[in-house]
Amino acid sequence: MIEVQHLNKSFKGKPAVQDVSFCVGAGEIVGYLGPNGAGKSTTIKVLTGLLVPDSGLVSVGGLVPWRERRRHVARLGAVFGQRTTLWWDLPVRESLELLQHVYRVPRAKFTQNLKTFTDLLELGPFLNTPARSLSLGQRMRADLAAALLHDPELLFLDEPTVGLDVVAKERIREFVRHINQQRGVTVLLTTHDLGDVERLARRVMIIDSGTLLYDGDLPALQARYGSARELVVDFEAAPVNAHLPGLELLEHSGPRARYAFTGPAAKPIACVTALAPVRDVTVREPDIEATIRRIYEGGLLADNRVT
Repeated sequence: MIEVQHLNKSFKGKPAVQDVSFCVGAGEIVGYLGPNGAGKSTTIKVLTGLLVPDSGLVSVGGLVPWRERRRHVARLGAVFGQRTTLWWDLPVRESLELLQHVYRVPRAKFTQNLKTFTDLLELGPFLNTPARSLSLGQRMRADLAAALLHDPELLFLDEPTVGLDVVAKERIREFVRHINQQRGVTVLLTTHDLGDVERLARRVMIIDSGTLLYDGDLPALQARYGSARELVVDFEAAPVNAHLPGLELLEHSGPRARYAFTGPAAKPIACVTALAPVRDVTVREPDIEATIRRIYEGGLLADNRVT
């Protein structure tokens, strides 16, 4: 779906994207991560046809975005958390009907998609409400419907859950997962909310200072750069000595103890159950947000440039 080879783009002589290469297959959901100013927005603007690169090859669905822009934009959707594609003073329904004509969506297809999205995103209560009167969560749901009315093959999501409460975030994530699985829509996701990434994407790309530093499996990234896993043990009674060889004792208070460990959990669990009778055991996985923060702050991927 997306092929990028040796992409370069500078502004006033300052590189924004440097020699970036990657491919995204049809039907993938890929998280595109990086701190502010890393080059994410520049990459997305090139992929959508808004910017022309200084050099490199870019193909999206077989088209060069900035050369065949009319055909290109007809096959993609975009949702930007800080902006809306809805007409501010029009009811949501009328904005969607205008977009039907913009994208020349057949009436039957429009009616079918509107019904499907109304059900999945619970648009019914505010379809006749002007966009300016919507809550942030309502507007994001309406923007998602607007981006997908014309059945695009590719969806760009930029901070789709920014500012939303937990329930609204989960509704958005469930919808994105649905259209990916049921309609095969390819999704490129840029976000600072790593809950979005954990819930939606198995593959991530990390860019910093315009350079692509990582492209691969999210669990593998956590395993390599994440902190240790934790074993939380509730003993039947407080052990006299909770220390165990091969496990780092993080905390011991009464019958509860916390241990740090790496690798499979089977051996550490066997160790604690052999120490004393156990009432409950919980394995806590490394936090992805902490992992990404460690990567940025420690420059852990500085020598891992993707070519």
